[in-house]
Amino acid sequence: MEADSRTEVMLLACGSFNPITNMHMRLFELARDHLHETGKYKVVKGIISPVGDGYQKKGLIEAYHRVAMAVLASESSNWVKVDPWESEQEEWVETAKVVRHHHEELLMSGQCKDEADHVKKGKKRKLRASEGGVSEKLLNTAVPELKLLCGADLLESFGTPNLWKEEDIAEIVGKYGLVCVTRSGSDAQRFIYQSDLLWKHKKNIHLVNEWITNDISATRIRRALRRAQSVKYLLPEPVLDYIQSHNLYSPDSEEKNADVILAPLQKHANLSK
Repeated sequence: MEADSRTEVMLLACGSFNPITNMHMRLFELARDHLHETGKYKVVKGIISPVGDGYQKKGLIEAYHRVAMAVLASESSNWVKVDPWESEQEEWVETAKVVRHHHEELLMSGQCKDEADHVKKGKKRKLRASEGGVSEKLLNTAVPELKLLCGADLLESFGTPNLWKEEDIAEIVGKYGLVCVTRSGSDAQRFIYQSDLLWKHKKNIHLVNEWITNDISATRIRRALRRAQSVKYLLPEPVLDYIQSHNLYSPDSEEKNADVILAPLQKHANLSK
């Protein structure tokens, strides 16, 4: 049998997931199909990383609820899982740092696998200081490529003043790569063309056309829930059951953080002074 020469990829989706919807899960499926159809990539894992409470977005309910709902949503998938690390941080963590964290986790898991293989083959060796230390060893570990998965709204948010640091965008797109699922009404290609930074790294940006359009929005879901309207078939059924059993998304919850400036805007505005 011919060896699979495709590059393995892990997809990481960061966001509020407030709440997680069927569309969030569809992003992973659409991205995987697109990458597989290139013939160059093999997607081996997807990770959902809900943002922490420190993000301070209006209407953002507690992280433990959002993580729990994401876990329920991912139970139907055999390759998409939830990682709570970002949500567990006391303060908001820049997306670039989250991507960096998961890349380091990949390197560590790859090193453990390599060491296990050496043990099985009777070739276990001690790591000597002269070999450059653990960090150098990790850098040479073969692991899947990590790419940030997003919708067009995140891509376009790169143009919002003080929301992103330019060096973070450069790191995410230049070092790791971006898989962006477009939506009706957006022109991702034009946005990339108008940005010198994104244009420089355009080969690392994979644009995925969503031919079967799905305009499910977490904002609209919350609005319907506040108004006691049905959202059945818009969310995974276990997620809807969780929302109802915990009485989530009321008019009061939507006013949470209403008078607070979004964490990245606070931080980056202070840095620019």
